[in-house]
Amino acid sequence: MSDLIPQFGSTLWTLAAFFLALAVIVTVHEFGHYYIGRLSGIRAEVFSVGFGPRLISRRDRRGTLWQVAAIPLGGYVRFLGDANAASAGTGRPVDPALRRQTLSGAPLWARFATLLAGPVFNFVLSILVFGGFALVQGLPTDEPQVGTIAEAPPGVVNGLQPGDRILAVGGQPVESWRDIGRIAETLPVADHQDWRVLRQGAEIAVRGPDPMPARISGVAPRSAAADAGLRAGDVVVAIEGQPVSRFTQMREAVEAAEGQPLALQVWRPGTGVADYTLAPKMQDLPADGGGYERRWLIGVTGGESFFAPATRRAGPLESLWLGVGQTWGIVASSLSGMWAMISGQIGTCNLGGAISIAESTGQAASAGGGNFLWWIAVLSAAIGFLNLLPIPVLDGGHLMFYTWEAVTGRPPSDKALNLLTAVGMAAVLSLMIFGLTNDLFCP
Repeated sequence: MSDLIPQFGSTLWTLAAFFLALAVIVTVHEFGHYYIGRLSGIRAEVFSVGFGPRLISRRDRRGTLWQVAAIPLGGYVRFLGDANAASAGTGRPVDPALRRQTLSGAPLWARFATLLAGPVFNFVLSILVFGGFALVQGLPTDEPQVGTIAEAPPGVVNGLQPGDRILAVGGQPVESWRDIGRIAETLPVADHQDWRVLRQGAEIAVRGPDPMPARISGVAPRSAAADAGLRAGDVVVAIEGQPVSRFTQMREAVEAAEGQPLALQVWRPGTGVADYTLAPKMQDLPADGGGYERRWLIGVTGGESFFAPATRRAGPLESLWLGVGQTWGIVASSLSGMWAMISGQIGTCNLGGAISIAESTGQAASAGGGNFLWWIAVLSAAIGFLNLLPIPVLDGGHLMFYTWEAVTGRPPSDKALNLLTAVGMAAVLSLMIFGLTNDLFCP
């Protein structure tokens, strides 16, 4: 029984993190519907965080009931005259004088703006979070300059100091951060490399670490590394008993294993060396020349040496623009991945369901508040994109109906709406079941 307690605690942590992330994303989404609807003259009767029995509530001066419900699986806005929480109909009678305040009775532009606002607010949340990270953390300086020094395993020589301007590595000149990565691939594997830096106005030579050591800078949720408990900052010192000095050696060992379990010795700051065993997973990745390629991965990123780049302050507009770029990147990769699955370029096991999302959310939360907030932004952008798909019962489906009305001058018939809504509901439920099946049976 005692063996089940850690697993039970981990499950509770995963569920708590998942419900919290879902509550934030859905609340922002529904607030977009509510706020733009209110500005457009559409009255909201209920704004609910969660479903089911009401736990706490308050009615504002506009007559909207704000509530928190018992089942934390989303939320909704119910507008005046809506038949249900999904705003899927206008089954409740409304005083004709108030029809303009209902969703169905509002002008086309108001309905379109109100439905579009949900996904847009999801994108705005992602942009603000990504931009906020850039604003708070800053951006690497244009010139390659050492910022802070990271703790390294015993035996690693690091003569670099904060403020050093990197001039050369291994005798090859460095003009940008990109040069360091390019040069690292040409250097022989060694315990240390020769660095030339500008320090306090003088050019000096120092002994420093490999530019691309086997130091983990990030761990992908639900990967082999995450399942094994590896963290950012860990350093792989040996694989299958063979010493490892460079990140590319890790990559080669993982690919050579072809999915067989690997024994890793990992050094962690403040802890020391510990043994881990993990099995690489086959994944589909975008190829450099276009299309996709299948590779064995353990789910870690690296390429950072035992120092952090010096940073400069990012302006608000620059930070927001970076947030826009990162949000668009998530949308573009989601669209590309969806098309790749449909066209057969990648396997359908790439589509995860609620279990994989919950596990990824729990692992992100375990990695720290910053990682959890970043993951919420990633999910928010993905959910905003999914809601724009032209599937009835989703926002994109409603927008498709409104577009038809704008082009033809009349809304779709009730018969067509009911049929398409049923088809859309079946498609969404099928997709959810398919994703859940992948979570349970895909490797």
